[in-house]
Amino acid sequence: MDVPYLPVFAFLFLILSSLCQCNNQLTQAKPLSPGDMLISEGGVFALGFFSPAKSSKNLYIGVWYHNIPKRTVVWVANRDNPITTPSSARLAITKNLELLLSDSKGHTLWTTKNNVTIGGTGAFAVLLDSGNFVLRLQNNTEIWKSFDHPTDTILPKMLFLLSSGGQVATRLVAWKGPDDPSTGDISSSIDPSSNLQVFIWNGTSPYYRTAIINDLSVSGSMYQSNVTYVLYQSIVNTGDKLYYSYTASDGAPYTRVLIDYTGKMRLLIWNNMTSFWTVVSEPPSGCDLYASCGPFGYCDRTGVAPTCQCLDGFEPVDSLNFSRGCQRKEALKCGQENHFLTLPGMKIPDKFVHIRNRSFDECEAECRRNCSCLAYAYAYLSNASTMGDTSRCLVWTGVLIDMGKATTATENLYLRLVGSPVKNRSNLAKILLPIIACLLLVATTALLWIYKYRGKRKHKEIQKRRMLEYLRSTDEDGDKIIEFPFISFKDIVAATDNFSESNMIGKGGFGKVYKGVLQGAKEVAIKRLGKGSGQGTEEFRNEMVLIAKLQHRNLVKLLGCCIHEDEKLLVYEYLSNKSLDYFLFDSERKPMLQWPTRHKIIQGIARGILYLHQDSRLTIIHRDLKASNILLDNEMIPKISDFGMARIFCSDQHQANTNRVVGTYGYMSPEYAMEGAFSVKSDTYSFGVLLLEVVSGLKISSPHLIMDFPNLIVYLEEQKSLSTRPIFYSLELNRLLSPCCVLHDHIPLAKQGLMGMAYFPVFIFLFMVCLCQSDDRLTLAKPLMPGDVLISDGGVFALGFFSLKNSTSSSYVGIWYNNIPERTYGWIANRDNPITTNVPGKLVFTNSSDLVLLDSTGRTIWTTANNITAGSGETAAVLLNSGNLVVQSQGKIPEQHEYHNFRGALDV
Repeated sequence: MDVPYLPVFAFLFLILSSLCQCNNQLTQAKPLSPGDMLISEGGVFALGFFSPAKSSKNLYIGVWYHNIPKRTVVWVANRDNPITTPSSARLAITKNLELLLSDSKGHTLWTTKNNVTIGGTGAFAVLLDSGNFVLRLQNNTEIWKSFDHPTDTILPKMLFLLSSGGQVATRLVAWKGPDDPSTGDISSSIDPSSNLQVFIWNGTSPYYRTAIINDLSVSGSMYQSNVTYVLYQSIVNTGDKLYYSYTASDGAPYTRVLIDYTGKMRLLIWNNMTSFWTVVSEPPSGCDLYASCGPFGYCDRTGVAPTCQCLDGFEPVDSLNFSRGCQRKEALKCGQENHFLTLPGMKIPDKFVHIRNRSFDECEAECRRNCSCLAYAYAYLSNASTMGDTSRCLVWTGVLIDMGKATTATENLYLRLVGSPVKNRSNLAKILLPIIACLLLVATTALLWIYKYRGKRKHKEIQKRRMLEYLRSTDEDGDKIIEFPFISFKDIVAATDNFSESNMIGKGGFGKVYKGVLQGAKEVAIKRLGKGSGQGTEEFRNEMVLIAKLQHRNLVKLLGCCIHEDEKLLVYEYLSNKSLDYFLFDSERKPMLQWPTRHKIIQGIARGILYLHQDSRLTIIHRDLKASNILLDNEMIPKISDFGMARIFCSDQHQANTNRVVGTYGYMSPEYAMEGAFSVKSDTYSFGVLLLEVVSGLKISSPHLIMDFPNLIVYLEEQKSLSTRPIFYSLELNRLLSPCCVLHDHIPLAKQGLMGMAYFPVFIFLFMVCLCQSDDRLTLAKPLMPGDVLISDGGVFALGFFSLKNSTSSSYVGIWYNNIPERTYGWIANRDNPITTNVPGKLVFTNSSDLVLLDSTGRTIWTTANNITAGSGETAAVLLNSGNLVVQSQGKIPEQHEYHNFRGALDV
């Protein structure tokens, strides 16, 4: 920038500075006109002309906070004489050294009337940062200040003159309305009859009365909003004058005490965050209003809400209208024996007589010897309001009015009552003792009941919490125990129409089963365990965990559970054909079970049991296999249910013992029923009994009805001893065994009667294997499902779904040796892409003759990608005795394969 321009900018800067400079003084040479403003040196307060409402044409001279957005006026000069012609109004200092406000016509609207007699060369007025507008002589002598003439607001450091020479000195007068600063009806001043209390007046009638002023209730009292600032209130006694004042610590926000037109005396603090005034306190409220509880009544503020109460020994005049006050239960009479009752924490009544220079005993004696004295109060004062007297004895000879009970600024009131304290206590004891005895009896009974009830409830809560903690915990492999939803009891009640009998589809020793419809129109079966059910918490937890972790097409699917107080409920998939015994043992429905259907049911049950015993990563012993626990879906596919009695075996465990034998007699193996020993053979025995029931159509215990034998097993034993075949054997059993080439070598033994006790489980186990083993090929019409196994022609290798013990949440399709005890894998299809859904998928052929592994959501996990063209003929996957899985088309020579797994060998 060129140097010649510098003087120009300096000149402009000086002009702008002079325009923006704020002046806090009013001089005789420069009066204040509309539009002009005085601003205190620190910018806290401003003085000028203002209009309280936008619609109003009246102007006033006032002081307000300068640097907050909401104009808050704290002092008004001409509150009862507004300026109506503002064009030539002005505030000036006269030759008589007075402040004078005049309008355009020269009429005086307001003046200070100083009556200054001391001479001087002139005067000036200054607006201080305290909000005080002060008129001073040139030598700084103060001749008038606005703090001596407050309107409706007391500011910090202001000395509010309560009394002078024992007379009321200053009144704080509220505005007439929110936009009308003229003198209102509400005002506040010290009690004109004493210097001991302050009133809020509505006109000339008392509206609210403070507690007695003393060094305990006011002087030195403190309001602390937070750790950053504190407000102190105090009474200042200068001899013949009594002042009220409060101060704020450094850094405190703006504060003010305001009496408003509604009758509230508010302590307000400015909140910079919200840009609003925060109300710290605003008495009065409720029954705090003067005499609102009537004679001998008091406002009790110790409860949740203020309420009117009667003094001890008094009762309401009108219980529906407490403003009428209270009356004595027994009238006082001069010459009668009486005593003084101590009432602590009281706001003492109005209209007292102050007796000076008395000790406590002298104060009591003064009241006792005066028959008209109804009560007295005493306080020892160290300073302030007593004008030199350090004691204060107050007595009441008339009606006790405007009392209260609170926790602060209170003292003891001594009330005269009829009778002696000892006699009254004796009479009271006669009344109270029977009442207390009855109450103690009731309380003891109630406590015992509560203790018992809470004990039961606590026990239930502990059981429920332990169960939920267990269900949300992880097993030894680091997996969550189960992951399925908890259904609310409210939803279950709605689904079953409040467990309507019309929705009940079954019941047993465990409880009842209901059909229900959950949200989304999903049909479910809800098993509600009865309170007297044999299935307890352990069995309930067993069933939840096992069914949730075991996923197989021949095991019932658990959808969720509910634990609510005493209720334990399990929610299953709904199977429309109910249970096997519903068809098998009913003469009308039995014909629906044609042999192909029975064969499919037996085969499905066998697949489920083998999955529990061999193919799942857990070895599960069901212990309660029977026809009623086999459920049938709409396609008559069987699903094993009711795992409440099931037990888990470790990998190296083969047998266990129990002192609690559970299950159904007739289906139990002898060693389990008599000795409590159970193993996989126990379920195999139960399956054999179930097989006999399906083949014969008879219950295990029903032959005595037609053949005089206690059960089917004894009947078979008898047939063995007679070297004859069972009646039903020739009709059905050959047809059942005919598909099982593996058992052809055992059929002669069976025909010779080896289905007796000793060989029964072994025979049935081999029969189960025969039923469950698939052939050695997979076709388009027959996909490989979880639980299915392809076995090579010579029984050397097997292919199917499996999970590794260190990865229980993942499943694979692989090939392993079939006839050695320790499963050894030779090939895995999806080794880098395990199935991670809870329900394993399926291995299927596509229309393009690709072999595809899908998870339960239909996502492709693995595929052969053969790219066989249309017209190649029917395609099949064959598991060879070499362990090779070969995909071939019909009509091709053995060497011409579309795919074989030896191309993708793993580590063998």
